[in-house]
Amino acid sequence: MASITPVLESSFFNLGKKSRKGRFNQISSLPISAFAEKKARMVVISATAATGRQMNSRYPGEAKGFVEEMRFVAMKLHTRDQAREGEKEPEGPPMAKWEPTVEGYLKFLVDSKLVFETLERIVERAAFPEYVEFRNTGLERAECLGKDLEWFKLQGHVIPEPSSPGVNYVGYLEKLSKEDPQAFICHFYNTYFAHSAGGRMIGRKVSQKTLNGKELEFYAWKGDLSQLLQDVRDKLNNVAKSWTREEKNHCLEETEKSFKFSGSILHLILS
Repeated sequence: MASITPVLESSFFNLGKKSRKGRFNQISSLPISAFAEKKARMVVISATAATGRQMNSRYPGEAKGFVEEMRFVAMKLHTRDQAREGEKEPEGPPMAKWEPTVEGYLKFLVDSKLVFETLERIVERAAFPEYVEFRNTGLERAECLGKDLEWFKLQGHVIPEPSSPGVNYVGYLEKLSKEDPQAFICHFYNTYFAHSAGGRMIGRKVSQKTLNGKELEFYAWKGDLSQLLQDVRDKLNNVAKSWTREEKNHCLEETEKSFKFSGSILHLILS
């Protein structure tokens, strides 16, 4: 009824005013009670129609599950040289023109190891029950990165300490994981799924230019990767079923922050 009152008040004060054609507005001939009843019906019909439109509307990818919604948002934040659906302009040189160094690549691998260790520790600790679903998925990377860094050490390279991009990111993840599970799961999804797709492509290019094509453990999974990813998709979709639309939107809104943090680590390759 609160939405009806302003309509009645507005119409009441217009009673007796002439229309554009100079005639008295037809509304003045209606009894106030009949007019109120008519307006009430109009408001109810309008509200019902709006609700129907809202129920029938779909977020991009929603029909296929929440992971598809996350994928859709993530693709829009890719650059055109990273994905066909990408819309962002690259901030630096396009990937084809990268000139990576072993030193920069080592910084990237060290910070990446720190991030994956943190993600794996968070889901093991499970401050929220839904994190338990993401233990031992087969996508874990910290152990593989440890083996790769050991290989570099045997080749005579000095392994650097983690740098500020990785340290800042894991600090943010730790805090987020205790306070905001929807936002944390956005970072979890983007970190693992981005590495399994664009991350592998970048790894191959860097390896060709700096390691004579050697494939690192970082880019090798035990078992069928496509099935491992599908299993995690199913878990993510299942967890998101209990979220409200507002919580889902909040998760999607965290995507840009995820890209900024991971992008700062990725660009260590060129340092």
